Amino acid sequence: MADKTLEKCSSEEKDEKKNVDPEFFSCLLQPPGNDADADPDYVGIRRLLLNRKAEHGVDRRKDWKCNGKGYVAYRNYIRRPRNWESLHIPSHPSTPGQSGRWVPSPGPSSLLFEVDSWSSSRDLRGYNQSLSHRTSFSSSTSDSERVRYKVEPAYSFVGMHCIFDNCKASVTVLKFGHMSSDLLAYGASDGTLTVCTVSQPPSIIKQLRGHSKDVTDFDFSSNNQYIASSSMDKTVRIWEISKGHCIRVIYGVSSQLCIRFHPVNNNFLSVGNANREITVINFSTGRIMNKAVFENEVTALDHDHTGNLIFCGDAQGCIYTVGMDSRTGELSRSHRNRNSSKRKSPITTVQYRTFSLLARGPVLLACTQDGSLSFFSVALQVQGYLTLRCSLKLAPRVHSIRASFCPLLSLEKGEFIVSGSEDSNVYFYDLTRPKHTCVNKLQGHGSPVIGVAWNNGENLLASSDSDGTVIVWKRAKAS
Repeated sequence: MADKTLEKCSSEEKDEKKNVDPEFFSCLLQPPGNDADADPDYVGIRRLLLNRKAEHGVDRRKDWKCNGKGYVAYRNYIRRPRNWESLHIPSHPSTPGQSGRWVPSPGPSSLLFEVDSWSSSRDLRGYNQSLSHRTSFSSSTSDSERVRYKVEPAYSFVGMHCIFDNCKASVTVLKFGHMSSDLLAYGASDGTLTVCTVSQPPSIIKQLRGHSKDVTDFDFSSNNQYIASSSMDKTVRIWEISKGHCIRVIYGVSSQLCIRFHPVNNNFLSVGNANREITVINFSTGRIMNKAVFENEVTALDHDHTGNLIFCGDAQGCIYTVGMDSRTGELSRSHRNRNSSKRKSPITTVQYRTFSLLARGPVLLACTQDGSLSFFSVALQVQGYLTLRCSLKLAPRVHSIRASFCPLLSLEKGEFIVSGSEDSNVYFYDLTRPKHTCVNKLQGHGSPVIGVAWNNGENLLASSDSDGTVIVWKRAKAS
């Protein structure tokens, strides 16, 4: 009889533990005041509450092992068929021929698979500062990983939308126009810039020739009438798209590596170069208005949405926050985020986004040539101070491969990014997962994939490779 009573009491305690109000607990955890030592029950109550809090944390970690999908998802995973690796469908080869042709859309599962990482570890770093909880997931993954049986539905694709293969050299960078779903441009290592449309029928609008060496970066003006490009030939060129003419050339003393139009004042161009500088150029006159000097070559940059901050990465993997006056173009350095790795590697991508589901605010994505992806939260109220939220370590790359944020889909999704790879595939990663961070991949290129870009409608993804092929993929409609 006594055993039954004890069992009943323990079950009641478990039910009470499940129905506990967390706000009530958090209030009880606070010291009652200066006379806390005078209360004989205070120490006992505090130990009890802390013990229950620790148990609650264990339960949450158990849920995390199943990726928050519960017992059914875990059961289906361990019951996967033995021959699941043989279900891998071979890569769809890229076929040279007509430029800008349509490609018939195969089944939704023929080009996209979910991929597991071979090894990963979770590093919970705790609180970095007050009101700022920093969590870092550090994973070691390979670009060519095992294929799982199930596709991440948020990023499934129905196949290739169209292909452009007019370039005979490596396509180093590609972008869609601002607020445009069908205007696409890409620059190549032979110095050419190609502007095309992906709407029916896909076609090349203009081919801009003038650079004598690699096009390292370019940017559309806000109205998509102009393109500003940077090159290894030490020049910045301004192009009028409708006429296909270069209307201005700005000569430098070193290779021009990255370029952006100011998001608010399109009369300003921000350019990073191999002379360790960011220069602010007047678009109308071509004159250099201001400059800031850094420790190493500035290899990538991006503005925030206000135009008051520039985030730039250098050849040693450091990321700088630079303040910018939108009226005068004056620059002032604010913060520097050092690369903690012993082996320094150039930053290939710096991309800003105004909101993130993980950070609940503005965030920054940084990608280095050695395969490191870093995801930072941005404190605009502290002059763009960066706090590392999570990171991912991929296989080192030979090419300067770029990465990009993926569209925000729903409150239940993670933080997805898309990146090229040396094994000719396009990979999708969820940076919030401690395991199985690589969730999907696209197969179709025949050489290393260097650039990736989403259109404004976020239904098309463009990718480019070292052979000069550009593939536009069509994402499946969300159910």
